[in-house]
Amino acid sequence: MKLRPTPLLVILLLAAPAARATVRLPRLVSSHMVLQRNVKLPLWGWAAPGEAVQVSFRGATAQTNAGDDGRWALTLPPQQAGGPFALTVRGTNTVQLTDVLVGDVWLASGQSNMEWPLRDAAGGAAAVAAANHPQIRLFNVPNCAERRPLAELAGGEWQPCTPQSVAGFSAVAYFFGRDLQQQYKVPVGLIAAEWGGTVAEAWTSAEALGKLPDFQPKLASLAQQTGSFAEQEAAYATRLSNWQRSPEGQDRGLLPGQPTWADPNLPTTAWKTMPLPGIWEASTPELSDFDGVVWLRRDLTLPAAAAGQPLTLSLAQVDDADSTFFNGVAVGGTRGYATPRRYTVPANLVRAGRNVVTVRVTDTGSGGGIWGKPADMSATVGSTTVALAGEWQYRPAYTPGTQPRPPYPGGAQNEPTALYNGMVAALHPYALKGVIWYQGESNAGRAAQYETLFPVLIRDWRTRWQQPALPFLFVQLAGYMADPALPADPDWARLREAQRLTSLTVPSTAMAVALDLGNPDDIHPRNKLDVGRRLALAARRVAYAETTVPASGPTFEKLTTTGNQLTLSFGNLGGGLVLKPAPDGGSSFAVAGPDRRFVWARAAVKGNTLVLQAEGVPNPVAVRYAWGNNRPATLYNKAGLPASPFRSDAWPRQPAP
Repeated sequence: MKLRPTPLLVILLLAAPAARATVRLPRLVSSHMVLQRNVKLPLWGWAAPGEAVQVSFRGATAQTNAGDDGRWALTLPPQQAGGPFALTVRGTNTVQLTDVLVGDVWLASGQSNMEWPLRDAAGGAAAVAAANHPQIRLFNVPNCAERRPLAELAGGEWQPCTPQSVAGFSAVAYFFGRDLQQQYKVPVGLIAAEWGGTVAEAWTSAEALGKLPDFQPKLASLAQQTGSFAEQEAAYATRLSNWQRSPEGQDRGLLPGQPTWADPNLPTTAWKTMPLPGIWEASTPELSDFDGVVWLRRDLTLPAAAAGQPLTLSLAQVDDADSTFFNGVAVGGTRGYATPRRYTVPANLVRAGRNVVTVRVTDTGSGGGIWGKPADMSATVGSTTVALAGEWQYRPAYTPGTQPRPPYPGGAQNEPTALYNGMVAALHPYALKGVIWYQGESNAGRAAQYETLFPVLIRDWRTRWQQPALPFLFVQLAGYMADPALPADPDWARLREAQRLTSLTVPSTAMAVALDLGNPDDIHPRNKLDVGRRLALAARRVAYAETTVPASGPTFEKLTTTGNQLTLSFGNLGGGLVLKPAPDGGSSFAVAGPDRRFVWARAAVKGNTLVLQAEGVPNPVAVRYAWGNNRPATLYNKAGLPASPFRSDAWPRQPAP
């Protein structure tokens, strides 16, 4: 049977060609935007194939025709800073953009420390309240992982900087942009494209990444896959849901009609043990790739005087969520891997002798367990404090091997090219002044690879924007995690070195040192103000050619040996060297002889050099400074900027003693 078209359907069919011919612009080209000053301005959009498109701005006009694929692109002549202005796009329809500024545009990218919102930074409430800056504009790129490059962003819009628009915006990017706007008195546009916990290869294009042998097999596998990340994740969610409803997917610690695994009388002789605090993937082979529910138990012995008194239970941090029980009774629960757990146990639950603490941990991805400082795991009742760090019993809620495996265990956002495709590809060719970057934590276990990968990413972005000298400024990893008493060679030190070498070998780059801005107990230090400020100093030097601005701490240049002493020479003296005492009374300098065994050394400033000496090292040949996870920053210049951690040797990593 054939249907006769209704009058309304006829109207819609006749209108369809006109609708397809409507000129439209990408989200990035819109009202309230900032266009880059003093360079040719590429603009683009879509229209009907062959349709004539004309763009007018500040008395200049350019025109072109849409290609066979409907995309059009043209270039406006360079413009001086100013605004607000109107920009008009004409095809078969007219698009009028208003409140357009011309100034400097910066792309801010990386992982969670770049993503960290202003409202949660140190001093964030006051900074948000004062953030009325009509000359600063913000564009937040939504998180999006894709297998192929997108022509358009998944969302986002330009907004003037107000307390409302900036509260959830990148704190580092805001402080950076505010400093530059105040310095140069021109509009500043900030495009934030970041995603916490992501690796550098996810931000790199397939063309660039394919030149690196390490990533070729994974790229080949991705190329053979059908369906989007979202479709594959949806299919996995269905499999997981079916498994969760099956007998194999039930939490055996909560089975109806049986004692819960929080019951203090439950026999646990078959349970295994793991050390806490710690992430179970690192300490427990059985759980090396396990995301799900694990029950943790520990006996707690209290003196007679504690009976019938309220107790404070401290459990450091739990990754990612917990339900906590004391003697079988729930006493608290929290979601959030970085939130300290501190629960009050009612007096009627506390008894003399044996008590049982049980924590049901739900890990939603990546690391799982109770983590933090051992001192933050304790039970306090009255004047008695009992340490809870050490061996805990554990048992997974179900057999790990029965759970369906996700298609992307680290999340689709960590697949090679995924974030370049979903969050970067649609940004070019929008003209930029430069890039600021804060990332590396997620690549810290692969520092040697990062030494090649990071420069490839920089060159890739410069190629995409057709700006071979695009300023690329980045933050070196801040201090995080404890260090052993003796000199060590951890992953974070090696990653920082890869970053430092990039700043020395890749032109038009600069590195902001953040060692002294870190927090040993939190991978997200809250001082984002000084991070932004140091990036702005680097920008003044690299992007704005203020060659006399101190933008870096002392940079190691040369080592000279005289007997049992080493003399170090530096560049970027910034008025002279400053040696500060370490807060722990120790040293951040270590020297080694030909045996390659490093020993803490005494350091003294002598003119514009540093002299080192160590007991038991009669013939020193190498030095390492702040080489660790969180060794104190003690070397500065008189401009107040810290030296980067460095080493003079090129020795491979030695096995831990």
